[in-house]
Amino acid sequence: MYDRATRERALALVAQSRSLNSVSKQTGISRHAIRSWQHRIQPISRAAACTRCEREPRPPDATEPYAYLLGLYLGDGCISRQPRGGYALRIACADAWPGLIAACREAVRAVRPMNSVCVAQKEGCVMVTSYSRHWPCLFPQHGPGKKHERRIVLEAWQQQIVDDHPWEFLRGLIHSDGCRMTNWTTRVVGGERKRYEYPRYFFTNMSTDIIRLYTETLDKVGVAWKPTRQCRKAENISVARKASVALMDQHIGPKY
Repeated sequence: MYDRATRERALALVAQSRSLNSVSKQTGISRHAIRSWQHRIQPISRAAACTRCEREPRPPDATEPYAYLLGLYLGDGCISRQPRGGYALRIACADAWPGLIAACREAVRAVRPMNSVCVAQKEGCVMVTSYSRHWPCLFPQHGPGKKHERRIVLEAWQQQIVDDHPWEFLRGLIHSDGCRMTNWTTRVVGGERKRYEYPRYFFTNMSTDIIRLYTETLDKVGVAWKPTRQCRKAENISVARKASVALMDQHIGPKY
């Protein structure tokens, strides 16, 4: 009735010290079936459940969602150690953008399908949260202190994913620390003052390393950018040229 991949996914959840009852509720598979698989299928170790912990480490299987999630993590994400072991990945998403919250949850599920995803309501935002022992494996940029106070460098396998899916990476960064907005100005034409509106993208971050990752990726996809005035020690990157904004609209668009 169930293929091997489904059975292995259920056993991977059990291997994380989850109860049969909780795994059954999450997967919709009866406890009796899961219990019988434990005797017929070799249990999956916690290390084998993570592509980075295998004998020969490799990138995560869902590379496109990972590129998006990496952008979200670098912008508004954090990883924290839990009292009973393991780690929590938390991505802050504003209440104003329900589509962003849904996209974030989908990306987390795609990257770690064996782990559940929950949402904790905070003032003005929600924290999309998932628990796993392997989040530091997937995001080696994790470390003590604030991101802008330490070095942020992608590992070779992460850079390859960004090179393969640059727009997903940029979308994650924009969805976290960026925005699409409409500016306006006035000009006198034929003796009459007229108002003109034009869209542009902004990205703001205090980490020079994350700014560099953003602008280098923009260069690779052919988007023209320029720095604007700094605010509170954060650097702002503007994309305002018509052709570049159109390109960003085609692949990213406004938050929703």
